[in-house]
Amino acid sequence: MSLGAHLVELRKRLFISAVAIVVGLVVGWFLSAWVWDILRVPIEQLDEQGRQATIAYGDITGAFNTKMQIALFVAVIVASPVWLYQIWAFVAPGLTRREKLYGVAFLGAAVPLFLGGAFAGWIVLPNIVRLMASFQPEKDAFFLDARNYLDFATKLLLVVGVGFVLPVFLVMLNFIGVVRGASILKSWRIALLVIILFAGIATPAADLLSMFLLAAPIVVLYFAAAGIAILHDRRVDKRRAAEFANYDLSTTDDKDAA
Repeated sequence: MSLGAHLVELRKRLFISAVAIVVGLVVGWFLSAWVWDILRVPIEQLDEQGRQATIAYGDITGAFNTKMQIALFVAVIVASPVWLYQIWAFVAPGLTRREKLYGVAFLGAAVPLFLGGAFAGWIVLPNIVRLMASFQPEKDAFFLDARNYLDFATKLLLVVGVGFVLPVFLVMLNFIGVVRGASILKSWRIALLVIILFAGIATPAADLLSMFLLAAPIVVLYFAAAGIAILHDRRVDKRRAAEFANYDLSTTDDKDAA
C-alpha cells in the first residue's frame, strides 16, 4: 500500500472507532450514576472511618461535566472490542490470510486483559486513597473536587488496562514476524525496569503494595507472551526446515534425472 492508501485506511479505522465510542457514550450516560457510586466507594470508606471525607463540586456545571466524563470513560470500556480490533485491522491488510486469522485470537485475549487490567486498577484504588489520606491531619476535613478525583480514578483504571494489553501486542508482533520470542525473552531486564517504572508512575511512590499488585501480573503476562512467542517460532522454524528440505530433495531429483 502507498502512503496515501495507508492514511485513508487509518482514517477509516479511526472513524469506525469514533462511531463505536459515540454509541458507547449513550450507554455510558445511563450507567454513569451506577459507575460513579462504585468509584466513590473509597471516599465513603474514609468517611465511615471518621475522616470527614466527601466529594464536592466546584462550580455550577461540575455535576454535568462529571456525568459526561464518566459516560466517556464507560464508552471507552464498552467500545474496547471495536477499537482494539481496528488496531489489528489497520495492520491486517499487509498480512497473509493465516496472519489475519490471528486477529480473532488477538481480540479474544486483548479485551479480557484490558477489562482485567481496569479491574486491577480498581482493586488498588482504595489503597491509594487511604495512603494519600493518611498524610492529612485527622482534625482536618477531606474535601475532594469531583472532577479531580474522577480524573485520577479513571486514568488509573485506563492506564492499567492498557498495561495489561501490551504483552498481547508483543505476541501479535511475533506472529506477524516483526520480533522473535528469543529477543523478547532476552530483553527481560529492560522489560522489568519499564514495568516497574510504569507501576510506579501509575501509583504513588510511597504505596509499594499497590505498585507490586500492578507490576506482578504484568510481569507474568510478559513472560507468558515470551513463552508463546518462542513456541510459535519453533513451529515456524520446523515448518520452514521441512519446506527447505523438500525443496532441496526435489532439486536433487531433477539433477539426477537430467
